[in-house]
Amino acid sequence: MNSDKNTTTLTAHHTLPKGWRWVKLGEVCEINPRRPKNFSRLPDTPTTFVPMAAVDGKTGTITKLEVVPYSKVYRGYTYFEENDVLFAKITPCMQNGKHAIAKNLIDRIGFGTTEFHVLRPGKGILTEWIYFFIRQPHFLKEAVYYFTGAVGQQRIPKDFLANYIIPLPPIETQRRIAAKIQELMQEVKRARESCEKQLEAAKALPAAYLREVFESEDAKMWEKKKLGEVCEFTYGSGLPKHNRISGSVPVFGSNGIIDYHSDAITQGRTIIIGRKGSIGEVNISEFSCWPIDTTYYIDSSKTRCDLIWLYWLLKWLKLNLLNKATGVPGLNREDVYSQLVSLPPIEEQRRIASYLKQKMAEVEKLRTDIEKQLEAINALPQSILRKAFRGEL
Repeated sequence: MNSDKNTTTLTAHHTLPKGWRWVKLGEVCEINPRRPKNFSRLPDTPTTFVPMAAVDGKTGTITKLEVVPYSKVYRGYTYFEENDVLFAKITPCMQNGKHAIAKNLIDRIGFGTTEFHVLRPGKGILTEWIYFFIRQPHFLKEAVYYFTGAVGQQRIPKDFLANYIIPLPPIETQRRIAAKIQELMQEVKRARESCEKQLEAAKALPAAYLREVFESEDAKMWEKKKLGEVCEFTYGSGLPKHNRISGSVPVFGSNGIIDYHSDAITQGRTIIIGRKGSIGEVNISEFSCWPIDTTYYIDSSKTRCDLIWLYWLLKWLKLNLLNKATGVPGLNREDVYSQLVSLPPIEEQRRIASYLKQKMAEVEKLRTDIEKQLEAINALPQSILRKAFRGEL
């Protein structure tokens, strides 16, 4: 790695606060330290082991320490000690944030996958200072350019870490800033968890609205019909191999639009139901379309009811019945036809269709707003760390 170029990149954007200095990581921490020469341990001694899967990339923590006999790990695994920083060196674990501080180790030592680099802080630098620095998105993004090895098995070389230039304030300043980072990260965590709960609640609303309509006291009074008496499921068709011309007509698979074509096999608004693959999944096309042979479809000429009302009915049935009414190897049309449904008068169908359309639009707006809020919250750690390492906290 060209350390002069790296220094220029960092110093060109900001000046360090008084008392801070630029240092190479390899100057202030030991990278991949060897096991002590006098290290000994009985074969059956319980020993901490950390596989890559035990590190949560989102939180940057070890979620589950494994305990194994020392005899199983003393050869062929990475040795580390309490408060060492573990850095995943292999793609995609490196980009996914699988980096953590080794804590709560039995006898303060542990072993892990060989895909960890170990960074052990020296005098004058805190473990947390190293940890927070290497978890910065810009650092991980830059590291990608230094991967070595074959595609799919690429790794960050030790030299990238050893030569990387980082800002280093006095130890007391590090402690103050590290404590502030931890405090702010806890606030971010609480905000994220709250937002995620709101998002889960919003995602549950469509099912709640469908139950409100189709399991209501009024619904119990509606005329009972078999679904096969209300509509007809037509098999979709495979696209002709000799005429796969791209166009503006949507091509529907069992899980939505998969392509566009020049021809259609339905006329106007169409309901599409997954027959194979995403079994029972319900989609609707406002225009003529081409449902392929993993689907059934219903257009306005194949139903005795309002098509939009039927769309919501099928959505409700997916939640309650269709996912159980499966044949082999997919959704059996006759099984579905036999399902009893409650059929309200046509004007009530239209009122319900309009009501559900409005409610689902409100839910979609709510989901979008919460997702934007969550996106902003998820961007906060990057902003916090950037300010921290510029001395702005």
